[in-house]
Amino acid sequence: MKRALISVYEKNEKLFKFVSFLDKKGYQIVSTGGTYQYFLKKGVSNLIKVYDLTSFPEILDGRVKTIHPNIYAGILANRSVEQHMKSIHSQNIHLIDMVLVNFYPFFQKMDKNSIDVNSIIEFIDIGGPSMLRAAAKNFLHVTAIIDHNDYEFVQSEIEHYGFPSLKLRKKLAGKVFNFTSAYDSAISQYLLDDQFPMYLHSSYKKRMNLRYGENPHQKAAYYVNTIHKGSMQNFLQLHGKKLSFNNLRDMDIAWKVVSQFSEPACCTVKHSTPCGVALGKDIIEAFQKTYYADTISSFGGIMAVNVPITKELAKEINHIFLEVVLSPSYETDVLNILKIKKNIRIISISDTISDQLEYVKIDGGVLVQESDTFFPYEENYKIVTKKKFSNQELQSLFFAQKVVKYVKSNAIVVAKGTQTLGISGGQTNRIWAARQAIERALEKSKEGLVLVSDAFFPFRDVVDESARSGGIRAILQPGGSIRDEESVKACDDHGIAMAFTGKRHFKH
Repeated sequence: MKRALISVYEKNEKLFKFVSFLDKKGYQIVSTGGTYQYFLKKGVSNLIKVYDLTSFPEILDGRVKTIHPNIYAGILANRSVEQHMKSIHSQNIHLIDMVLVNFYPFFQKMDKNSIDVNSIIEFIDIGGPSMLRAAAKNFLHVTAIIDHNDYEFVQSEIEHYGFPSLKLRKKLAGKVFNFTSAYDSAISQYLLDDQFPMYLHSSYKKRMNLRYGENPHQKAAYYVNTIHKGSMQNFLQLHGKKLSFNNLRDMDIAWKVVSQFSEPACCTVKHSTPCGVALGKDIIEAFQKTYYADTISSFGGIMAVNVPITKELAKEINHIFLEVVLSPSYETDVLNILKIKKNIRIISISDTISDQLEYVKIDGGVLVQESDTFFPYEENYKIVTKKKFSNQELQSLFFAQKVVKYVKSNAIVVAKGTQTLGISGGQTNRIWAARQAIERALEKSKEGLVLVSDAFFPFRDVVDESARSGGIRAILQPGGSIRDEESVKACDDHGIAMAFTGKRHFKH
């Protein structure tokens, strides 16, 4: 007689239909207490308790139910090894051909701040993972099921062949170890509470296959962390084409930029770099200033706003080409306006930024670092020049400082008020980036400009270039170069105010 050991936390109609199928196909269903009672009430006929195989009761409030030689020998016995089968028969142990388990919901319980450690440890499953791992190890003879989406595949093969094929059993075994490793990783990180543990094994679950990777010939998928939450986990796509790898990277940066501001803010991103950022008295003003900051780079870019899009803004958006629009919410009439464009991806997103760590994959390894969170520079800067900042310059400098850390190094941001006018990064030296940013800014305004750098000035050339522009009157930079005094003297020579923050913001 074929036997299926079934022990589940989540009991639903899909499970019952599958077990009813097994029952009709002559499988004896072996279950633990709660699962047994569920199937008994549902009328499963060929049903026995685990106790009937072990002759040992559940103890320790259910912590020990299935941990018994009769269970594990029945699962692990290699049917092709004569000595295994002799041992099984001599001990009167029943073979088990299928193991179906879903675990205690540790992932879900971990998300609830109200649950204490004494309660959550009761949701660390021991018997379930152990039985599944045993079944998965012996996939040559046993079917191990962890995913309810696989019921139909197993059922189909039993219908056609009388039993699940070796190919399917091998795949299901792989899924078991894939899941149990993620489960153990979540428990480890919860208990360890260490940013940089000896072994790095973060747990991620696939959310979606992507349209393609960085290029159309590269396949890609998006995974979300099962432990640490973040703004990019709960967004909703309301309209448009399937997202690509590049879309998600740019969406992440655009949302991080606007999330820093309490005022209405708008940001456009192209190729992982902000190309325009602005604040406004309302969102339409913020958008207009952002678009004016760089009308060329905005073409085909990603745009995020930190307040709901209005009908007026929706009409403005429809006059330009954007790949993706992100907003906390959309009224129906706003959506109807935006949906006139068939392919634009409309994203609803509202969660705050919460990433504590960043990961960069290199060949054969992973680099892990703390996220570069924003520091209160209003309390952490030192004016080093004879000239001091005006209140307006100070506001503009700290606005630009929130932008520069999302620009590729070497990064320079030139702003006027709370609007970027020139952004340049990704250059191999700072003077090239400065020249480009200043040149772009001067196309739009000749006065009232400020300049922020993500790292120190190795020479005075950036200050001299700023002075030649005639419009830059204030500079914010980390300081720390052996030639800092040259840059300070240059500022004093040109009548420019400058301060050091002591914090570098490289983004490679």
